[in-house]
Amino acid sequence: MLELGPPHPPPTADADGSEANDVPFGALQDCVALRDWLLSEGARLPQADGLLAGMSERLNGLGVPVDRASTAIDTLHSEYSGVGRFWTRETGSTVRLFPHGDASDKAYQESPFFTVHETGEWLIVDLTEPMDLHYSIIPELKAEGYTHYIVAPLFFTNGTRNGITFATRASNGFRDEDIAILRFVMPTLAAVMEMRIVNKTLDQVLRIYVGDEPHRAILSGDIRRGQVKRIRSAILFADMRDYTQISANMTPEEAVDLLNIFFDCLVPAVEREGGEVLKYLGDGLLAIFRERGDDLGGAAKGALIAARTALAALDEANAIGRFAKPVVAGIALHHGEAAYGNVGSGARLDFTVIGRDVNLASRLARLNKTLGEPLLMSKPFVDFLWDESESLGEHALDGFAEPMGVYRPGRTPAAL
Repeated sequence: MLELGPPHPPPTADADGSEANDVPFGALQDCVALRDWLLSEGARLPQADGLLAGMSERLNGLGVPVDRASTAIDTLHSEYSGVGRFWTRETGSTVRLFPHGDASDKAYQESPFFTVHETGEWLIVDLTEPMDLHYSIIPELKAEGYTHYIVAPLFFTNGTRNGITFATRASNGFRDEDIAILRFVMPTLAAVMEMRIVNKTLDQVLRIYVGDEPHRAILSGDIRRGQVKRIRSAILFADMRDYTQISANMTPEEAVDLLNIFFDCLVPAVEREGGEVLKYLGDGLLAIFRERGDDLGGAAKGALIAARTALAALDEANAIGRFAKPVVAGIALHHGEAAYGNVGSGARLDFTVIGRDVNLASRLARLNKTLGEPLLMSKPFVDFLWDESESLGEHALDGFAEPMGVYRPGRTPAAL
């Protein structure tokens, strides 16, 4: 049997308090206690998995026989479009990420979530009855012994369409009073989930666009113009040689693909060694490797390993034809002080990286092509290394009065 919800509006969209009218006599106080838990402890749980699990366990405590629950939440992320969370009595909580692309779009359009989003109504399915439903989840649930299945839409105030499901193995399925309890708590659950998602999305988007440390600083309140934070670190500056010539006849889409493949060679190497990419600068990037405690040589060593690994990855990408034309990078390594600063005017600021040592690293990178070397190091950087380095003499750097000692690495280790 298939029921398409009640005649009144979806409770997550237009809750008006009337949901309490259908709650069984004597259960209202416990239902209010569940709402209070969602708004207090549930809202502050460190992981969203705990919210779904905690609510499911408390519903069971109210006599609602939830054996399986899941949520599908739209998200703003560069790598995936949504997050699915699942809870069962047997396995506890699990998480699944839905990548961007046609496969995820097709799966959504063929799912019960698409139906409830289009109708705005709950989908309530008696799995013990014959039915004409083609959702792939239905035979899976029946095979696993579930008897009743509910899909409810969760509409957030920002316009995103999300959803939650419940399934039970109880022989009589969900009773009317069970469904009434679920309808009662659903508006509160939607509000709590939206609060959590908004905070998570803000955190993710800031991390994507400004990096780990700047995003933490911004969220902690460092948003006033003129605020500066100094960090001692190894500094890595890398860019693509002859980018203008290589991309001259490319479409914008092709140029973006070129840059993405290029950064795919560089960024994983930086992050594996504990580095942070602070800025993408057109066809280049700026990264830092923080000093950790008294191990001052660790930052320089990590930066050097990252640089060599990145160049090796770029050579491999060229060898297997990932680029239409061979691509070469120049990487400069320096050790000094990077400074985060809020610069701009009015309400429009940029959280950028500034300072003498950052400028020196970028000037050093200009020598890569002049000296015909893919990897150069400054004297202050080499002072932190145990590795053998070969001096290339002192060289003038634009904007700096004193020449800088410039080095290239010694022989490459057998294994990075």
